[in-house]
Amino acid sequence: MKALAVLVFGFAFLGLPVQAVAHPLGNFTVNHYHGITVRPDRVEVRAVVDIAEIPTLQERPTEQAGYAERKCAERSRATAVEVDGHALAVRLTSSAVEFPPGEAGLPTTRLTCMLSAAAALDRPATVTVRDSLDEGRLGWREMTAAGDGVALLDPPVSGKSTTDELRAYPEDLLADPLDVRSVTLRVEPGTFTGSDPVTLPGGSSLLAAATEEFTGFAGSRDLTPLVGALAVLLALVLGASHAALPGHGKTIIAAYLAGRDGTTRDAIVVGATVTLTHTAGVLVLGLVISASSALAGESLLRWLGVTSGLLVAAIGAWLLRSAVRQREPVLVGHGHGHGHGHGHGHRHHAGRAGLVGMGVAGGLVPSPSALVVLLGAVALGRTWFGVLLVLGYGLGMAATLTAVGLLMVRLRDRLAAVERFRDRFTALPAITASLVLVVGLGLAVRAALG
Repeated sequence: MKALAVLVFGFAFLGLPVQAVAHPLGNFTVNHYHGITVRPDRVEVRAVVDIAEIPTLQERPTEQAGYAERKCAERSRATAVEVDGHALAVRLTSSAVEFPPGEAGLPTTRLTCMLSAAAALDRPATVTVRDSLDEGRLGWREMTAAGDGVALLDPPVSGKSTTDELRAYPEDLLADPLDVRSVTLRVEPGTFTGSDPVTLPGGSSLLAAATEEFTGFAGSRDLTPLVGALAVLLALVLGASHAALPGHGKTIIAAYLAGRDGTTRDAIVVGATVTLTHTAGVLVLGLVISASSALAGESLLRWLGVTSGLLVAAIGAWLLRSAVRQREPVLVGHGHGHGHGHGHGHRHHAGRAGLVGMGVAGGLVPSPSALVVLLGAVALGRTWFGVLLVLGYGLGMAATLTAVGLLMVRLRDRLAAVERFRDRFTALPAITASLVLVVGLGLAVRAALG
């Protein structure tokens, strides 16, 4: 069945277009749900935390006695309950923890904490509940509110959970993920409670399904040579599809090769550098995450994204400076050089440093799926298989980026051979250098803003 699944997904990817899925969840996320119940004598909060594979691996909760009680005590201290602006004492009434299986054979963590704050709500009042735990972590944050013997007047949140308390997330989100960290409720004695649950669009993605199948191989205990070979094939296809999505440097690599008279060899060098950088990045990040529980993986990925963008911008600035210097003789000269032609007589092949820099920028930010596959394989004692799948994933990425570069090189050479386009290539290095600079700065800003 595994082999058949790989073949189906592989042919589907080769024959069908792939669309990215905007989803707030991932293997780095820590997700929160607060179910608030307002009663005449107290405010109860059911706090649920869904911790994804990589933070679970870092915390290693299965190896710690009293984990649930300790973590729920932290949550009670981080949950503020106020009535008419006056803070109430929040106490922990019960705690529980489960470890549902996740991707690549790695466990996840589901922590449930019951909190309570005594209050006298026999009159109209304003109740505020606020969560301040894990403020810097990426993830879904949801709050619901209901009344039991107390009426909620036009509550700003639903009375039912969209995700069934973090059990079933919407598969296809086109908007930003929920990020509700506090809620203020107007209450009075009575029984009316309003607000229907928010309905978010559902659906599935071929890319998401294939990625889930891919990560499942690392956690499979039944690994035959055929399944292993097909898993590597799927890694290649997924890596190529991953690089085809927006934000993986295709534009800047193509612009670089076109503006610097890049050759086929230059495109291959960039692709090889992408593979080496991505594979090394996954291996190093996996080692760092495994060794440290204090490091937030998504924060590290964000800073790698900033570094990648700044590297691209620096290369763009260098290219622009070089292009301006190369044009100076043409602007101030007296005709020399026109007889030699600008298309081929003065080709300036891309420098090795610039090529390597482009490749490093293209592969600097590791794929979370590749990272999970590596960690899952290590957990089962198959480090070699995890490294092989990560390498295949990187080769797939490099194949797409190299193909884009080769296509741009061929297109540029064809246009340069046409007489009416030839003179227009004089300004191409400066134009493409400016494009690389602007795109690099945009990537850095986007990564910094998360």
